[in-house]
Amino acid sequence: MLMDTPDTLIYVASGALLLGWSVGKIGAYFGNKFTAERQNTRDSRIRSLQADQRVARTQVDITQADLDKQSIALSDAKELVETRDSVINEHLATISRLQSKLKASVNKTNELRAELSNRATEGLKSEKKLRDVETELSVAHASAEMLNSGVLDYTVSPNAEAEADKVTSGNLKNVK
Repeated sequence: MLMDTPDTLIYVASGALLLGWSVGKIGAYFGNKFTAERQNTRDSRIRSLQADQRVARTQVDITQADLDKQSIALSDAKELVETRDSVINEHLATISRLQSKLKASVNKTNELRAELSNRATEGLKSEKKLRDVETELSVAHASAEMLNSGVLDYTVSPNAEAEADKVTSGNLKNVK
């Protein structure tokens, strides 16, 4: 009769469940109390070391990942440095070539300046000689005209020499 009603069945099942749960809890409480007293300190130390080992492995994995990233960054930096070194070496080679060309150009310019100054000196000397020759030519031409005109007479007479000197000095003043 007790089992005939469905409500009673629910009450009995829930009471049995509650009783089993409470018995389990009480048994676990007393069981843990006695096992905690029987536990060895080495076991807790071992568990602590195992936990530390797991933490250390996690940190090693993180550090290894960081190391891999840093090695990749380092290899990229090395490539960049090598590239820049090659560019710098090319620029230095270009600079040395340009310096040697500049030195050769300066030497050639100095040679041309020396040659130009030599030619200018020769030109001045030639111009001076030309003026001297023109002067001599004009004197010779003037003398020839005087001889043709009869102003200069080379006859030997004492009065002729005095007159010739007067005429020559007067004509020379007019020629200049």
